[in-house]
Amino acid sequence: MSLGDDGYSGNGQDSGRPGGEYRDYGDRHLTRTRLPEGEGDPYAPARRGGRGGRGGGRAGMSSRNLVTVVGVVVLLIAAIAFANRGGGDSASDDSEKDGGRTASAQPTVPTGTRPVSGRDAATGIASGFAQTEQGAQSAASNYAVALGSSDMFATNKRHDIVKTVMAPASVDKYQGTLDQAYSSGFFKSLGLNEDGSTPKGYTFVSRTIPVGTKATKFSKDVATVEVWCTGLLGLAGEGSTKPVTTGWFTITMQLTWTGSDWKASDHSQKDGPAPIGGDVPASSAEAIANAVNGYGGFTYAR
Repeated sequence: MSLGDDGYSGNGQDSGRPGGEYRDYGDRHLTRTRLPEGEGDPYAPARRGGRGGRGGGRAGMSSRNLVTVVGVVVLLIAAIAFANRGGGDSASDDSEKDGGRTASAQPTVPTGTRPVSGRDAATGIASGFAQTEQGAQSAASNYAVALGSSDMFATNKRHDIVKTVMAPASVDKYQGTLDQAYSSGFFKSLGLNEDGSTPKGYTFVSRTIPVGTKATKFSKDVATVEVWCTGLLGLAGEGSTKPVTTGWFTITMQLTWTGSDWKASDHSQKDGPAPIGGDVPASSAEAIANAVNGYGGFTYAR
């Protein structure tokens, strides 16, 4: 007995009925089974695929089955591509309606909402965050990166960063506080020159990388966001007495809605949580310098 794509094919006439039917073909007693096809009239005669000869198996997949498989694959690829794009406007609207968080979102899981497209002209810091809990977390992440960057060690750049990330009422206070903190003594403790510049032959590294965010308080106009971070700090170069090291810390940032964006009104920092260090051997000073110069940062968005 041979099975084709429509069941058994015998020598008699096709009854066209689904189910089992007993027939007597001389000295052989054969039972054939017809399974209804997925579309059209289930009692209509089915198409027959090619066969290699009497009693042979199916020579290949029927044209309709092949088209169906290809169609399903194409639809799956399209769906995956669409999902990776972050969806359309309707997905964004739904995200806004539920406070910027989808039902399955957790504190460290991306929601799929697209990052902001705005950027401050002077500093390159992302801007135009949504007035949602998700928007507040995105703002806090990007501001933490800016406040922990190597640009903070140059007076003019530091002033531009403070004006960009801080709420207008907090700019003067924090600018004065930070100017005192970034002193010649602090620069020397990091191996820098007294004016904060990098000694010749070295690469200064100061980079903050958010690992996750959590909004501990949120309302329409104010929010408190914790940003768990890891960071790099030190001088990369042969003979450096202040080599690049890693750290783990959590920044707590109070944010205020200014009418068009979230801005920081206050922030603080504490150590940890810190994982146990891995067993990856330290790279050479040259490799670290090349990595810092060769790999850019990100615009962080939930």
